[in-house]
Amino acid sequence: MHDSCMATKTITLEIDAYEKLRSAKKPGESFSAVVRRISIENSVPTGDYLASYFLSGGSGVPEKWLTAVEEAEANDTAPDNPWA
Repeated sequence: MHDSCMATKTITLEIDAYEKLRSAKKPGESFSAVVRRISIENSVPTGDYLASYFLSGGSGVPEKWLTAVEEAEANDTAPDNPWA
């Protein structure tokens, strides 16, 4: 899909924006791959992107929230009378 013959474009970023982009970069990942992977505010993800994201282990929900829900569920007991 992305071959070495693709055209390139040089951009200028302010230092804080560059640091934010660099911190999102995974080992061995190009900046182009980071930009393709990240969510851009107000962008609409495609079905292909969402499928890829979920298949790669992403859920969009922070791990601490998932842990909190699991803990709450584990400590939740059913009421004696659910209709009361």
